Amino acid sequence: MPLYRSPRLAAFVSEMMSRMPRSTISVRVQPRARSDGLAGLRDGVLIVRVTAPPLDGRANDAVCRLLAQVLDLRASSLTIIRGQRARNKVVAVDGIDQAAADAAVRSAVDRSSVS
Repeated sequence: MPLYRSPRLAAFVSEMMSRMPRSTISVRVQPRARSDGLAGLRDGVLIVRVTAPPLDGRANDAVCRLLAQVLDLRASSLTIIRGQRARNKVVAVDGIDQAAADAAVRSAVDRSSVS
């Protein structure tokens, strides 16, 4: 059964989704850390530490929640599009363009390294 019964509704939703800005963030996850936080940038990859274990997607959920907090978005706006079972991941972020996402991540990394 199709997601939308009406072809017009499906076309409308598709059009709206294509207009929404989207960015990606490359992430290296360190699960079972002492605390949640950003550990810095290394070769253009954001290092994220989470206390959650890599079981049943708990670390992935923690990564999405942490990045959503950093980007001031809802966690539902973030999706792991590559690396669901690996430490190296690519996270898609809906609702923010690439330049804004990069600036927010750099700012958050700078703040976390100062404290």
